[in-house]
Amino acid sequence: MLSELFILVICAGILVSGILAVSLHGLMAAMISAGLASLFAAVSYVLLAAPDVAMAEAAIGAGLSTLVFLYAIRKTNAGKE
Repeated sequence: MLSELFILVICAGILVSGILAVSLHGLMAAMISAGLASLFAAVSYVLLAAPDVAMAEAAIGAGLSTLVFLYAIRKTNAGKE
């Protein structure tokens, strides 16, 4: 019962982070929110007993792609609004 509630809270975090990523006007803040949604997804995969998928999501989705996008935003000066 408690684990189901925790999974629902994590899924609500994914939804809130996704909505924030779409609605925020700053590119930097939106990308950080998208990375946070990916991190919540990795935690939910761990809770659903899929550790291999969770490691891939955390490494690529939350880690690598977020860093690449943040680096690109910073280098193009598009993050300064």
